Amino acid sequence: MDLDDSWRKWILCELHMTQVVVRFCLNFWWSQTKGPGEFVDNSMLYLFPLISVLGRCGMECEGLETLCIKDQTITNESAEKVVGWALSHHLMQNSVNADADVKLVLSSESIQYGIGILHAIQNESKSLKKSLKDVMTENEFEKRLLTDVIPPNDIGVTFDDIGALENVKDTLKELVMLPLQRPELFCKGQLTKPCKGILLFGPPGTGKTMLAKAVATEAGANFINISMSSITSKWFGEGEKYVKAVFSLASKIAPSVVFVDEVDSMLGRRENPGEHEAMRKMKNEFMVNWDGLRTKDTERVLVLAATNRPFDLDEAVIRRLPRRLMVNLPDAPNRAKILKVILAKEDLSPDFDFDAIAGMTDGYSGSDLKNLCVAAAHRPIKEILEKEKKEQAAALAEGKPAPALSGSADIRPLNMVDFKDAHERVCASVSSESVNMTELLQWNELYGEGGSRRKKALSYFM
Repeated sequence: MDLDDSWRKWILCELHMTQVVVRFCLNFWWSQTKGPGEFVDNSMLYLFPLISVLGRCGMECEGLETLCIKDQTITNESAEKVVGWALSHHLMQNSVNADADVKLVLSSESIQYGIGILHAIQNESKSLKKSLKDVMTENEFEKRLLTDVIPPNDIGVTFDDIGALENVKDTLKELVMLPLQRPELFCKGQLTKPCKGILLFGPPGTGKTMLAKAVATEAGANFINISMSSITSKWFGEGEKYVKAVFSLASKIAPSVVFVDEVDSMLGRRENPGEHEAMRKMKNEFMVNWDGLRTKDTERVLVLAATNRPFDLDEAVIRRLPRRLMVNLPDAPNRAKILKVILAKEDLSPDFDFDAIAGMTDGYSGSDLKNLCVAAAHRPIKEILEKEKKEQAAALAEGKPAPALSGSADIRPLNMVDFKDAHERVCASVSSESVNMTELLQWNELYGEGGSRRKKALSYFM
């Protein structure tokens, strides 16, 4: 080494004070080369996670280097799954050796079987869930609304999570899920075009929002939750641009569900004298993009609206919501179904009677039943806290150490007494004889339809 090399080395050491020495396992690398000066096969780089998992589990694989998986990346987590599937395939094809000292040797066919399952799962997830990051937005309005889009796998609500409402769920499956899942059945003719607007109305707490989430989950559609805060702006004219961006973005990520909760606050009657001009323009823009001159019947975009006051909606909005389903207060059998869904994962006493609780909760909505169950679930915890307080006071008086605190295993099952006590403290939030309920029933008789409406035969005497 000459003087210049020493000087350069000293300068590098002064510039990079922290030095990390990386030592490679040259034996394995050299064994993979065909001769001096030749490089390692890149396909072996993808097998390192599999080799690590096999060695950690005390297994080997014959002919592992013959596998070609260059077009697929295997992580440590996926390598464990591949080895598990390969082991299952090996045990199904071969008998198990009882000798524990003999190392289990898997065949390359078993590893290839596990890799095939992993490849199929990854392809299925890519086809079912379109990455929202790859969506090309045309302007800043679509880009901002893209953050409010919820993929169907992230919603986490299914029809099984909703007790009762069987007639409404059947109607939604027919109107929404079937056209989204089987669009080829609705391409013939003009009368079988999918429905583009559905209104869920009824008293508060009956499950309208949960139904909308379940529709998006079951149908595999992207969920766009629209509110006034997401489409309004302080700048004049930008509100209409946000409304237009809602439908242009929904068309790009179709199939999609545009959910408008409390739609009466956004699309109320336009003849209100105190309404601002900007709000009226936003309503007009919403209806033009929803069902106007440039809209296409083949677009798989559904507007799903929910409200407690359907009688405040504009008539043009009602026309664009051809299917209007009332989500009414549940009766006793449906209340029992709701209680079974809420208490499915709870520990109940053997004498627990769902029908008895459903009978004493007349007029309760699904939300009220949830609050009732929460209040009943706190009663055993309060008993444990009171017991611990008495034991600590007694130990302090006797000069003994404080007893150990109770855990979740010490909580007793829920019984009927807990719910009777909770029933005295949690009452119904909606009165079946209120003015709002009367108006809802009258509006349902005029505009409601589907499985939620009871049709009565007309009498001869009017």
